[in-house]
Amino acid sequence: MIPSSFDYVSPTSVEQAVAALAEAGEDAKILAGGQSLLPVLRLRLSSPSTLVDLGRIGELRGVRDDGDSLVIGAMTTYYDLIRDPLVHEHALLLVEATRTVADPQIRHRGTLGGALAHADPAGDLCAPALALDATLTAVGTAGRRSIPVADFFEGYYTTTLRPDEILVDVRVPKHTGWEARYEKFNTVAEAWSIVAVAATIQVDGGTIRQARVALTNMGAVPVRARGVEDALVGNAADPELIRAAAEHAAEGTDPITDGNADAEYRSHLARVLTRRAVATAVGV
Repeated sequence: MIPSSFDYVSPTSVEQAVAALAEAGEDAKILAGGQSLLPVLRLRLSSPSTLVDLGRIGELRGVRDDGDSLVIGAMTTYYDLIRDPLVHEHALLLVEATRTVADPQIRHRGTLGGALAHADPAGDLCAPALALDATLTAVGTAGRRSIPVADFFEGYYTTTLRPDEILVDVRVPKHTGWEARYEKFNTVAEAWSIVAVAATIQVDGGTIRQARVALTNMGAVPVRARGVEDALVGNAADPELIRAAAEHAAEGTDPITDGNADAEYRSHLARVLTRRAVATAVGV
């Protein structure tokens, strides 16, 4: 199908983009990489009055070192994330997760900010951002504000971004020296996650000092597996202990039943994938 008609704006600065959104009103849509929005437009599931294309705003791209954090521009592509040495060194979990997204063509176009703002429960970047305790920066007509990632996702495809706001960057605390693994289950290569687990672990002398585990597609928003984390921290990186800790993975989750899997099977997958993710991350 062909999308319905819309006005097209291609600003060259964040200020111009915010002004364009404010002028267009709530019927406007932001175009980042377009890998989720364009199929929706073609199916006419969304018919925005105006499309604001962020592709010409250079300040929204790239990764920079900011002391104890990395600041990643919202328009940084998956491909650039995978290749960036700072991300490899200080936020390995993002690399592990991004490698699993779709195919090379999509990884060259899709963006970190677009994935987070789209808030698809089956998307592969939301849970890693949660596990890494990221903070998102939004800019709108009321100014700039910081949003902890735990407060960003509200429900299915819904975030706390206001209609006139643009996500400009993602601040990720450095997890230098932490091991990481993203375990994903799907039935078709390059498809969305039926369930996935993002795990980043700090090990010192064979003991797990810190652990962050988050789940993809185990509810309307990504969730931290707090029970798993509590069971891991302070204990040896031992296969049997990891297996026991992983049994807590589905606690506090609300998985759906659909054509891919029922809720019970998703809970089973969460436990299995958590065990695999943690064990692989720590090398046991």
